[in-house]
Amino acid sequence: MKILIDMNLSPVWEKYLTDAGFESAHWSKIGKGNETDSQIFDYAKKHKYIILTHDLDFGAMLAYSNEEGPSVIQIRTENIVPEFYGKKFISILKQAESYLNEGALIVIDETRNRMRMLPLKRKYLHSEKVNN
Repeated sequence: MKILIDMNLSPVWEKYLTDAGFESAHWSKIGKGNETDSQIFDYAKKHKYIILTHDLDFGAMLAYSNEEGPSVIQIRTENIVPEFYGKKFISILKQAESYLNEGALIVIDETRNRMRMLPLKRKYLHSEKVNN
């Protein structure tokens, strides 16, 4: 599983994820930093990355585009540093790995986690709770 960390998250996430056994790259090491979300989305899809982000843009792009990938994980908490949220995040990653490889949108917040399989515009949306 390859994880592309969006610019709105600290580069510290890259080392944290790599130390946990995941291939990861912070966008600042790939792009110039001024690329649009669409460009990052296309890069992730082409290179088979899962996008890790703190904003809603990539989820909205999936909803409007009917794309089957890339998978997106949105961390929707105020404290987004790995020292605070990392253990829970790693647990969710391991639990949802097969879904992420197929194509999924996972939203993680302080009270619950939600997952939808891609594409999002299907008549029937497979939705599962991902345990903490």
